Amino acid sequence: MPPSDRIRDHAGQGATTVAAHRARRRLRADQARQLADLLRHQILTGGFTDDTLPHESTLATDYRASRNTVRLALDLLRAEGLVDRLPGVGTVVVAQKYPHGLDRLMGLAETLHEHGTVTNEVRTMGPAPAPAPVAERLQVTPGTDVLYIERLRRLNGLPLSLDLTYIPLDIGTALLGADLENTDVFRLLETITGQRLGHAEITLEAVNADTHSAAVLEAPRGAAVLMLERLTHLADGRPVDLEFIRFRGDRITMSGLLHRSL
Repeated sequence: MPPSDRIRDHAGQGATTVAAHRARRRLRADQARQLADLLRHQILTGGFTDDTLPHESTLATDYRASRNTVRLALDLLRAEGLVDRLPGVGTVVVAQKYPHGLDRLMGLAETLHEHGTVTNEVRTMGPAPAPAPVAERLQVTPGTDVLYIERLRRLNGLPLSLDLTYIPLDIGTALLGADLENTDVFRLLETITGQRLGHAEITLEAVNADTHSAAVLEAPRGAAVLMLERLTHLADGRPVDLEFIRFRGDRITMSGLLHRSL
């Protein structure tokens, strides 16, 4: 074989080897991500005794994965802040996410009452001209004053969410003297109006924390937070509460029960 052909043949074999190596790495990364998803579910549902994960070799056997794949999966969970490795102990759960249901219309304290005490730090509260998008959603004239409230909400003392709330002023005025530090706005709205809340339209998305939100939530700047936009209506259909809620994504998990309807 001419030297030039041997060189081309060797180069071709090298390219094949590199491609195969990259394919194996991608496959292992995919498998690690899949395993991390399964382990995350176990962690969030309290599936590990004493919050200690089984040994890597046990996880490898149970999930039919290689030790390298298990290590990569645990690295992903460690990067999320869910687990850590302690010398002489192993991999342990170091953070807890609290379940927030999406299939019932409830305030935060009502939702998380089984997990501790929710307290509210009212950072800003008072009348403010309604921006056009807010006025449209609340069905008031643009520029009309609405009640604006900014609250930092804590669960067991830890920052959980930053809530920005807009309420029509004819209802919101009665909130000015209310105990917003210890009471959900939902309960106060029902008391003030004499009506039950009816339904809410929600949108949930992940956004990066801006400088202000990150500082208030004590989260890293640019960290992903869960943004819940919610427009709540009274039982008679009137929109009364427009909220933009930024949850720390490392402390909350959203869930719901959906029924298929064609």
